[in-house]
Amino acid sequence: MAPIPGAGLAKGLAVTLRTMTRKTVTEQYPDVQPELPPRTRGVIGLFEENCTVCMLCARECPDWCIYIDSHKETVPAAVEGGRERSRNVLDRFAIDFALCMYCGICIEVCPFDALFWSPEFEYAETDIHELTHERDRLREWMWTVPAPPALDPAAEEPKELAAARKAADKLAAAQAAALEEPPGPEASGGPEGSGPGAPGPGQEGSA
Repeated sequence: MAPIPGAGLAKGLAVTLRTMTRKTVTEQYPDVQPELPPRTRGVIGLFEENCTVCMLCARECPDWCIYIDSHKETVPAAVEGGRERSRNVLDRFAIDFALCMYCGICIEVCPFDALFWSPEFEYAETDIHELTHERDRLREWMWTVPAPPALDPAAEEPKELAAARKAADKLAAAQAAALEEPPGPEASGGPEGSGPGAPGPGQEGSA
C-alpha cells in the first residue's frame, strides 16, 4: 500500500497539538528545590574517619582528579613489651570536580566506606580553579548523604551478621550450660568431717 502523502507531517502536527493543549509545569527553582531521586549523583562526600589512606580511589580514578597527601605516625604499643606500629594520617583529600566525570568508581572501590554519593548539586564557581574542593568541603557534603534503603525482608542475612549472631548464640549457650551444670561432690558436702568416711558421734576412739 502506497503511503498517504503528508501522513508524516500530520503525525508531527498531532504531537505538537497534544503538547500545546497540556498544562505547562515549571519548577520554581531556586525558590523551590527539586525533588531528586534517592540515587542522584551530585557530589562526593568524604567520611574521613573511615579513610585509611590506602590510595585505592586515587589509583582507580580514570581522570586522576583525586589528590591525597598523608604522613606516618608511630603508635605506641598497646601492652607493655608489645611492638610499636605505624599508621597513615590523612593530611589532604581533594577532588577536582572540573575533571570528575561522576563515574562513581572511587566510591565502588573504597574498601572502608569512606566515600558516598550526595545529591547536593549547588557548587558552581566563577573560577574553574575553585572547583577543586578540599576535605573540609567534602565532609560538609557528607551530612547531605541520604540514608541507605531498607533491606529486603526476603533477602539473605549478611554473612557478617550471620557470623556475629552465631558466635553470640554459641557464647550464650555455653553460659547457660555452665549455670545449669550440677554442683560437684565437693560442693554438695556438708561441714568438714561429715563425709561417709568420717567417724560419727560416739565412734571416736572405739577402734
